[in-house]
Amino acid sequence: MNLKLKKLIFLVIIVIMSNALMSASAQVKDQAVPKHSKTIVFVTGAFVHHSIWDNWKTYFEKLGYQVIVPASLHKNSTVEQLRLDPNKPLSEAKLGDVIKHYEHIIGGLKEKPILIGHSLGGLIVQHLLSENLAQGGVVIHSLPPKGVITFKYSFLKSVFRPLGYFTKRSDNYMMSLKHWAYTFTNGMSAFEQDSTYNKFVIPESKRVARGALTKDAKIDYKKPHAPLLILSGSEDHIIPAVLNYKNYKKYKSKDYIVDYKEMPSRNHFVLGQEGWQEEARYIQNWIETNQSKFW
Repeated sequence: MNLKLKKLIFLVIIVIMSNALMSASAQVKDQAVPKHSKTIVFVTGAFVHHSIWDNWKTYFEKLGYQVIVPASLHKNSTVEQLRLDPNKPLSEAKLGDVIKHYEHIIGGLKEKPILIGHSLGGLIVQHLLSENLAQGGVVIHSLPPKGVITFKYSFLKSVFRPLGYFTKRSDNYMMSLKHWAYTFTNGMSAFEQDSTYNKFVIPESKRVARGALTKDAKIDYKKPHAPLLILSGSEDHIIPAVLNYKNYKKYKSKDYIVDYKEMPSRNHFVLGQEGWQEEARYIQNWIETNQSKFW
């Protein structure tokens, strides 16, 4: 074998070894640095249409996120149509069915998302985090899990009618404007209360509402979970801040991130209330701060 051929073989071996080392290094790097999710799924609460997230969708899309706002179970229609035809499947739905609905949606995504839920949607987010279905989660004025309770008057007054005791379970509950004004939009002008009622309020299953008192609403606070942010509002009637704080304090483990923030002057219509951008920015900053710790 002549000298030139030996040199050529030697160079080929060096190139092959270098490529192999670079490939191995890249694999180690990919494993060491988790891919941060750029997908956000909004989870809608009870009594309102999912279009309530429209401004939030635009806000986070401008930040480069893929934003998904699915209709809740049996609610994939307009506000007007849902009011005219409160369908039977909706009245028969239970909280567990709604949770499975969102599990199915998330299971079809290419990556584990960041979840942001409001009210009942917040409770669902807590459940989905406990099932390791998200990289991180935010709950806004979350319906409390089973066992978290308050006897505050505004809470008891707000939830009595939607639970629908002494009425047929087979009938959906359609919130009145008067109840909307007290429960969601307290502190707002009569014009704002009326216009938001017409724009967003839809019928709700009494079985879903009552699900908050069943095992479907139970959260295992000891289970490992991705980072979680809990937001409350000082003026919320139906989900007083004390409920969100009690929910927060149930997470005892120091091994997992759980943060809490009470926002001043916020009622339950926080998603559309004037100044909603403040909450959106707070959530944005929390995601950016904690994203390296997301699952």
